[in-house]
Amino acid sequence: MSKEIVKPGKYVSISYTIRDEEGNVVEQHDLPIGFVYGSDTELIGGMDQAIAGKSAGDEVEVSLPPQETFGEHDPDLTFTDDLENVPPQFRHVGAEVQMQNEAGETKTFYISRIEDGKVTIDGNHPLAGKTLKVHVKILEVRDAQPGEERTSGIHSVQAPGSMSIN
Repeated sequence: MSKEIVKPGKYVSISYTIRDEEGNVVEQHDLPIGFVYGSDTELIGGMDQAIAGKSAGDEVEVSLPPQETFGEHDPDLTFTDDLENVPPQFRHVGAEVQMQNEAGETKTFYISRIEDGKVTIDGNHPLAGKTLKVHVKILEVRDAQPGEERTSGIHSVQAPGSMSIN
C-alpha cells in the first residue's frame, strides 16, 4: 500500500509552530488539528501549496511575508494620547481596546507603548509588518469521511492581509 499524500479530498492532521523574525514563538499547536484539504478551510499564506503532495511524517517550513499574514503596518492606525485620558483598566502594554468609528464599525486597538505620561494606541495587529516562519508537521493523511469538511479544526477563510489559525 502506498503512502497517502496531501491532495484535495484528503483529511489532513497537522501540528505547527509560528515564529516571528526574532525566532520567538507567537503561536504553537502541539495537539493535532485536522481539516479536509481543498475544502473551504484555507491555511495562511502559501501553506496550502507547501503541504501539497506531502505525507504523514513530513515537515515543512515556510517564510510568510506580512502581506500573506497580518498585512503591512499602517501608521494611520497609530495615535498617541495622554495617559490620564485612558481608563485605568487599559493602562498597560498589550491591553486590547475596542473602538468604534462613525459608521459604527468596531475594531480592536492595542496599547503598544506607555512613556512620559503618553500612551500609544495601535489599530494594527501586533504582528503586522512582520515576516513569520511557520513550521508544520504532517501527522496524518487519509481519505476524508463524509461531513468532515464541515467539522475541520481550522477555520480561516478570510481576506488577504489577515490570518487566523484556531
